[in-house]
Amino acid sequence: MHPNFKLNGEAFSSAEDLKIHAKQFVEKGKDDEKTIGKFILEWLDDNEYIIVKTSGSTGIPKEIKLQKIYVFNSAIATITFFDLNENTKALLCLPSEYIAGKMMLVRAMIAGWDLYTTAPEKNPLADTETIFDFSAMVPYQVFHSLADLHKVKKLIVGGGALPSELEQQLQKISTRVFATYGMTETISHIAVRPINGKEKALVFSALPKVNFSLNENNCLQIHAPEISKQNVATNDVVELISPTSFKFLGRIDNVINTGGVKVHPEAVEEKLSIYINQPFFIASEIDEALGERVILIIESKKQLQLEDFSEVFQTLSGYEKPKKIDSVSSFIYTETGKIKRAETLKLIKTK
Repeated sequence: MHPNFKLNGEAFSSAEDLKIHAKQFVEKGKDDEKTIGKFILEWLDDNEYIIVKTSGSTGIPKEIKLQKIYVFNSAIATITFFDLNENTKALLCLPSEYIAGKMMLVRAMIAGWDLYTTAPEKNPLADTETIFDFSAMVPYQVFHSLADLHKVKKLIVGGGALPSELEQQLQKISTRVFATYGMTETISHIAVRPINGKEKALVFSALPKVNFSLNENNCLQIHAPEISKQNVATNDVVELISPTSFKFLGRIDNVINTGGVKVHPEAVEEKLSIYINQPFFIASEIDEALGERVILIIESKKQLQLEDFSEVFQTLSGYEKPKKIDSVSSFIYTETGKIKRAETLKLIKTK
């Protein structure tokens, strides 16, 4: 623990002093404070690893062990890349059950940040006038915090793709915003993409000591010896620009083969997100002629029709255009706000 570390304005004379404070969080705190307290105690215990839950957006949530030395190295990479040295004033507004929230705590403890915490609500900046040097959010929070984002100087966004319309809105704000790429297995992000300002880019660039390659299916493979002994294989199809940069195309397990043409749902969703303001995603169903056909799944209490989106679909190529629309009154989400596509599709089949 860095001697300058503060939590909600309170300094600590030693790691033991911080442990006492963390135990008070666990015993008397609110739900979000309890998880913060538990993780601080876990980070400061004698074990060489921490246990982290995956989000469950692409499968059944599971617990994995991460070596603390790798967690430490990941934190240092972020601190270095974003120049977040001691006395950085930061805001933790993500759930501490998951890797993104845990990493905010680790970075703060080892770099000596002045860290403030709040419940992971949709607009965590609403009730404060404090100006923060750094924070991390999911896209849902960014959308609901647009009017208050000027209170954060540097913001990283993860946990899901940023809709195109939201990216456009972020061009108008002073906050430097970065999309991040990573997962629990890579101990949070290993690549970033500037969203706005002079640095704005369409590709993700690697953090220090991280390199990329492709497997035979054009899926990204991550080589990061500072955070993992083994290379990390992903199911993400990318266009590899260089050994340290790539453009994300979509997940291979989501690819739709329609009439012999491969359609990436994420690419279609990015185009449609400019026009559709309610939660939706692109999926497929069996088609006798095409093999698979593209369908649009939208969160709506009323059944929408193809003609409702005829003008919107003009922005898509022929194979990308949905051939059917299914409405679901309420999608199924993970605890971190990601849509559980497979489980939501089961709702349609049940209906």
